[in-house]
Amino acid sequence: MSQRIVIAGASMGGLRAAERLRAGGFTGEIVAIGDETHLPYNRPPLSKEALASEVVHEAVAFRLRPAVADVTWRLGVPIAAADLAARVVRLADGTELACDGLVVATGMRPRRLPTPGPAAGRHVVRTLEDAAALRAELRPGPRVLVIGAGFIGCEVAATARLLGCPVTVVAPEAVPMLRPLGADLGAALRRRHEAEGVRFLLGRTVGRFLGEDHRTGVPADGDAPAATEAGRVSGAELSDGTVVEADVVVEAVGSTSNTEWLDGNGLDLSDGVLCDNALRVEGRSCLVAVGDVARFPNPRYDGVARRVEHWSIPTDTAKRAAVSLLADLGHAAHDPAPFAPLPTFWSDQYGLRIQSFGAPALGADDIRVLEGDLDGEVVVGYHDGGALVGVVMIGLPAAVSRYRAELMRAPVTV
Repeated sequence: MSQRIVIAGASMGGLRAAERLRAGGFTGEIVAIGDETHLPYNRPPLSKEALASEVVHEAVAFRLRPAVADVTWRLGVPIAAADLAARVVRLADGTELACDGLVVATGMRPRRLPTPGPAAGRHVVRTLEDAAALRAELRPGPRVLVIGAGFIGCEVAATARLLGCPVTVVAPEAVPMLRPLGADLGAALRRRHEAEGVRFLLGRTVGRFLGEDHRTGVPADGDAPAATEAGRVSGAELSDGTVVEADVVVEAVGSTSNTEWLDGNGLDLSDGVLCDNALRVEGRSCLVAVGDVARFPNPRYDGVARRVEHWSIPTDTAKRAAVSLLADLGHAAHDPAPFAPLPTFWSDQYGLRIQSFGAPALGADDIRVLEGDLDGEVVVGYHDGGALVGVVMIGLPAAVSRYRAELMRAPVTV
């Protein structure tokens, strides 16, 4: 009897999982379920180059390889629930699908501020529709307020400035991109943004959003704007009483795992989906997770299970998860080698290419400039116990392979 694998999630992680399952010899049915109506596409450009131009699916769509031409894509219908004991998933339209194997690839969604105020004019950036709606408002003149000074917030700020918008960034941290980069490099990037005209109001939060009509109400939950006032947003009052006028607001305040559909199955869903090193969900047979929803230990660093929201992770986790799932289904041998990926991401801001390799956050207490200058091209190293565990580079492309190789040479603890 033919087997069926359901992939819950039709973004990059889901696509890569389907590709690896076919490459591993699985010939049964693969059904990929996605809540968006689009076939898989690349998300990072949505806050960078795609946002700076016309936001269309063709510009960011992944090429579907012939090996996955027979995958069934159930798009525009979210997955609603799962009975893992019965190996059945239920879609929002009531459809139930039995499966022999399940891949959790539902990813993340943007967190929304539970802050009173009008909803119109408030944006997040995660989907094509999000980016298209924001792009329609980014033209010379409208004042843009970006809440959050992480990579998404700073990328949107840079893009909005390049499109001629006055931009203010508000965040509770003392410097932008503090957690991933540290204080010195974050401060250096702040100087670059300020040289382009971005205004930073840091060490502050948003107390309420302002609009033309100031009827008060009760904040909504964290997944939607607190639409407690009529009309369109016109600014925000900050925690210190400062009023920032704005025509467009972008909320870049982190993300939330899409795991509610797994409730009731006895899983640890406190931060994504807890997995073992082979990407099996809590060691369960025929159940794996991929992408930024998967929380797994990486023996390249330590035994702590963490989620990793880096561009390389969907591909890396899909490779290993596919092997684990195929082994559970009797199509492959178990792989005893430790899964020890090197996380990688990049950011483009004002023509600067910022690249990161490894786990800089684990070396936040010992940060050193390895080459160059913080206000120019630079390589910054992050160390744990004296060992290099992460590198962030601005420019210096010739040095990329050298530092990647050095990070890969670090011993992997089994």
